[in-house]
Amino acid sequence: MASILLADDDASVRELVRRALAQDGHSVTVTEDGAEALQHLSTNAASIDVIVSDVNMPQVDGVTLAQKAVALKPGIAVVLMSGFTDQLDRASTIKAARLAVISKPFTLDQIKSKVRGVIG
Repeated sequence: MASILLADDDASVRELVRRALAQDGHSVTVTEDGAEALQHLSTNAASIDVIVSDVNMPQVDGVTLAQKAVALKPGIAVVLMSGFTDQLDRASTIKAARLAVISKPFTLDQIKSKVRGVIG
């Protein structure tokens, strides 16, 4: 299974997504925002397969996090989440080979399916 870096500033969403992905057998590292995720990524990029991130976060948003992740590790997969459709439209600027977006709210099965889809 995959090693996933999860970034979301909403504790309830973080726990929901962490639990769903762990149920699928993935190893999930949880961070509270894009800045913390970027710090973790800078020292652990080689071991991370997938970034799952909210788009709207303070300091470093999900799109910026994804762009920096792809620059550090071009093969990394990205799943961006948002409750605002216009924010998900910004995902088109990311040059990831494996990119998916999901609108909030979503079900556990929907987030699992998105991650499975980018893993291949």
